[in-house]
Amino acid sequence: MRRCQSWDIFCTVIDNYGDAGVSWRLARQLAQEYGHTVRLWVDRLPVLARLVPEVDATRATQQVAAVEVCHWRSPFPDVLPHEGVIEAFGCTLPETFLAAMARRCPPPLWINLEYLSAEAWVPSHHLLASPHPRLPLTKYFFFPGFGAHTGGLLRERDLTRRRAAFQTDSAAQAAFWQRWGVGPARPGERRISLFAYENGAVAELLHGLAHASRPVTCLIPEGRLLPQVAAALELSLAPGQAVQRGALRVHVLPFLPQDEYDQLLWACDFNFVRGEDSFVRAQWAARPFVWHIYPQQDGAHWRKLETFRAVYVSGLPPEAANALSALWQAWNRQRGVQEAWQACETHWENLAAHAVAWEKHLAGQPDLAHLLVQFCEQTL
Repeated sequence: MRRCQSWDIFCTVIDNYGDAGVSWRLARQLAQEYGHTVRLWVDRLPVLARLVPEVDATRATQQVAAVEVCHWRSPFPDVLPHEGVIEAFGCTLPETFLAAMARRCPPPLWINLEYLSAEAWVPSHHLLASPHPRLPLTKYFFFPGFGAHTGGLLRERDLTRRRAAFQTDSAAQAAFWQRWGVGPARPGERRISLFAYENGAVAELLHGLAHASRPVTCLIPEGRLLPQVAAALELSLAPGQAVQRGALRVHVLPFLPQDEYDQLLWACDFNFVRGEDSFVRAQWAARPFVWHIYPQQDGAHWRKLETFRAVYVSGLPPEAANALSALWQAWNRQRGVQEAWQACETHWENLAAHAVAWEKHLAGQPDLAHLLVQFCEQTL
C-alpha cells in the first residue's frame, strides 16, 4: 500500500493568528508524531514567529521542530511537490506549484483543510472530492468537527497527559505565574483569561468583576482587546502592568507564544477565547469558557456559534445550560454581560465539572492528524 509520508502545507494569514496557529500545530504533529517530512509555507512569517519564537521571520527557509518553514512569496520557487499537499482554509495555491503537482507521477493527494464547525451539514461534505477543471488533479475537502464522520480536532498524542500533569502540579503552576510576573492567588480567588476581538461589552464585564463577591484576577494577553480594556480602566496599559479595581485585579501579559498560551488556559479557572485555535485549545484545557466567534458581515457566524453552543451545553442541567448560553450570547452581542456572568457564578461547580467531562468526551475520539493520515492511506 502506498503511503503519504511527506507534505506541503500552505497557509495565508488573513487577519489574525489562528490560520498560522492551526497550520503550525498540524505541521509539527505530522513531523514529530508520524515522522513525516513537512514543508510549511506561510506568507507572513512575522505572524508565525510571534506564535513560535524559534522561527526567524527574516529567513526564507529554516528547520524548526522538525518542520521546514518556508516564506511563501512571489515568484514561487521551482520545487518538487511532496506526496500530500494541504491548502489551509481555502488559500489559493500558486499556479506554478499546481502545474508541478500535475506533472508529478503519481500526483499528490490534495487536501483543502476547512474551518471548524459543528453544523449538521459538515459530515455530508467531509471528504468530498472536487476534480480540477483543467489539470489531472482532485481536491478533497477535509472538515474538522466534533463527532463521527468529520475530521476531528487537532490534538497532540500527549496533550491530555501534559495538561492533567500541569493542573495537578501546584509548583508548575506557581512557576508559570512567576514567569509572567503574576503573584500568588488571594484566598478564594478566581483567575480568568480574556482573549477576544474588539468587544463593546468589556467595560461592563470588568465593572461586574470589580464588584464581585470574591477576588478575581483577569489575565489579558496583549492583543486587539487591550485598547478597550485600557479605555474602560481610564489608563494606559502595557504588558507586565497590573491594576486593582475593587475585587478585580487586571494583569496585562505580553503576547504569549502558543505553548505558553496553552498553559495560561490550563492555569485559569475560566477562559474567554476567540477565533478557532484558542477556541479548540480552551476545550482541551478542561475549563469553562466563552467563545467570541469571528464576526461575518452576512451574520453566518451566528448560526455557527449557536450550533456549537447547543451541542456543548446539552450535557448540563437546564438552568446551568441556560446561564452559560446567556453569557455566550451576551458576549457576542456585546451587551448584558454583567448579569449573565452573575448567573453563571451560581452554577460554577456544574460548569467546571461539565468542562472536564466534555474534554474527556472529545479525547475519546480520533484526532485530526490521525484521521488525515488514515484517509490518505485509504485513498492512496
